[in-house]
Amino acid sequence: MRNRRKPNIFAVQASLPRYSAPCHSSIIMLRKLLLICVLMCLPWSECAAVPKAHVIAFGKWISAKWPSATGQKLLDLKVRPLFVDTRLKEYTTGTPHELTDRLFVVRRAFRVNDALPTETANASANADATRWQWQRGGWLLVDRLTGRVSQLNLPEFDPFYSTASWYRDYIAYCGVSEDGKKLYAVVAQVGRRKPILKKEAGEPAGADDPDSECPPPVWERTPMRVTFQHGDDAKVVFSIRSRVVDVVNDAEEPEE
Repeated sequence: MRNRRKPNIFAVQASLPRYSAPCHSSIIMLRKLLLICVLMCLPWSECAAVPKAHVIAFGKWISAKWPSATGQKLLDLKVRPLFVDTRLKEYTTGTPHELTDRLFVVRRAFRVNDALPTETANASANADATRWQWQRGGWLLVDRLTGRVSQLNLPEFDPFYSTASWYRDYIAYCGVSEDGKKLYAVVAQVGRRKPILKKEAGEPAGADDPDSECPPPVWERTPMRVTFQHGDDAKVVFSIRSRVVDVVNDAEEPEE
């Protein structure tokens, strides 16, 4: 019989273990690296979800002047800047009122350009034609958590004549109509669009001095009441119960 040639068989399998071990270890290392990356990314994602803390601070007091109602005399005014994360947001005046551990309110102050058109037109190109004048504004609501500064909507609040009195998140003041012919006793609450009290309280005197229409309303805690007095008129007391305002009878007030 013719001899059959045996096929050439190489010992390939014997050489495979040399390369399988390093490949296997490399796969394990890659898995470990991926696991480490995932574990490192988890704290970063949690930190990204936490709101950034904002720094709210007031600057130094500045002595300023602002005009009276007729503009015939200048009045003293103390203002200071309000910073959010070291950035100037507004100028303020007076003492802030804490609503909650997160929110507070403060009176706004600002400057307007008091230059007349003729003064601007006659000014040279290199000269500064602006004539800055300080004014008092309304009230600002500041959120310590978000760093937001917004202006409160206070119906009939007059920046010159109205004197505000705060209790909790309620503000009481004497408001003046836009035509200057009516005076109102107003109680508003932060977060509500409409005032919870707006009652006509006579006619404004229209004096030249600021805060001259009526003194700051007086609050009482238990029961929650607020007292208004305009000039020599009798005191008017309002009781606030669950956002409903009732007029208190004068007979309930002790005689002075």
